Amino acid sequence: MPKVVITDHEFPHLKAEEKAAAEAGAELVVDQVTDEASVIALTRSADVVMLCYAPITEAVLAGLNPGAVVIRYGIGYDTIDVEAATRLGVRVCNVPDYGAATVADHTVMLMLSVLRRVAEFDAAIRQAPDGWAVAARSASIPALSDITVGLVGTGQIGRLVAARVQAFGSRVVAHDPYADAGVLAGEGIRLAPLAEVLESADVLSLHAPLNASTHYLLDAEALRRTKPGTIVVNTARGGLMDTRAAAELVTEGHLGGLGLDVFETEPLEAGHPLRTAPRTLLTPHAAFYSERSLINLQQYAADEMKRACLGETLRCQVNR
Repeated sequence: MPKVVITDHEFPHLKAEEKAAAEAGAELVVDQVTDEASVIALTRSADVVMLCYAPITEAVLAGLNPGAVVIRYGIGYDTIDVEAATRLGVRVCNVPDYGAATVADHTVMLMLSVLRRVAEFDAAIRQAPDGWAVAARSASIPALSDITVGLVGTGQIGRLVAARVQAFGSRVVAHDPYADAGVLAGEGIRLAPLAEVLESADVLSLHAPLNASTHYLLDAEALRRTKPGTIVVNTARGGLMDTRAAAELVTEGHLGGLGLDVFETEPLEAGHPLRTAPRTLLTPHAAFYSERSLINLQQYAADEMKRACLGETLRCQVNR
C-alpha cells in the first residue's frame, strides 16, 4: 500500500485527496508540521509527499522511499531542494495551472489601481472637505493605450497578463531568457534584454520563478535603471525584488508606484518601509485566491498524487 503524507495545508477539507488516495489504494497521513525535524519524522518511508509550506530538505528527501514523488500545492517550489531530489531519484511536481487566470486578473487589478490612483483618490475624498478637487487636480495619469507594460517572465501567467493589457491597447515588451521570440511575437509580445525592459516600461510586472539567479533580480541598481515614474507590480515571488529599495525609490519619487502581493518575509514585518510608502498598494499574498482556483488546486494535486501511486506518467514534473 503506497503511503501518502500531507505535511501541511490550509484547506477546509481534503475530500479530493481522500478520494484519490482511496481509489489508488493508498494510506493517507495528514498533519500540520513545517519544522524540518517534524517533517523528517512524519515523511519517513513515504511514497508521496504533498505540502504547502513545509521545507523538503535533503534530509527529508533521504528518508523517502525509492522513487518517491513530492507535490507542492502551488506554482513555486522554492521550499524543496530540487537538486537533491533529482540526485536522490525523487520526482518533484507542482500545480502550475490551477489559478493562472486568477493571478493574472489580480495582477492587472493592481496595475490599474496604482496607475489610476484609486487608493489616493479614495483617501483624499474621505479625509478632507476639498479632497474631491484636490484629487482631480493632482492626478497625472496616462491613457492605457499610451503605456508600455514590461514583463519579467513570460510563462502562463505573464502571457495572460499580456493579453489582458493588450485589450486596453497597451504595448507589451518582455524579458525571458528561456522564451521563443517568434512565439511571443505571434502574441504581440516583443522580447528584449532586461535592461531595455527596465528602461522602456511604464508598468513593470514580475512573473519569474525564484531561484539563485533571480533572487533580487530587481535590486536597488536595477530599480534605479527604470525610467522615472515606472510602476512595479509583483504577484510572483517576494524575493525577486528588494522591497526596501523599492520603498525608498517610490518615496523619493523615482518610482511612480508599487502594487505588491508578495514579500521577502510574510507576513510583512512591522515597521517595514512599504507600510508607509506613498502610491503603494499591498495585498496579502492573495492573488491566487478564488473559489474556483482553490478547487482546482486540490483536485489537480490529488490527481497527480493518484498518478504517482499508480505508477502512471506524472503531469507536472519539474525535474528529470
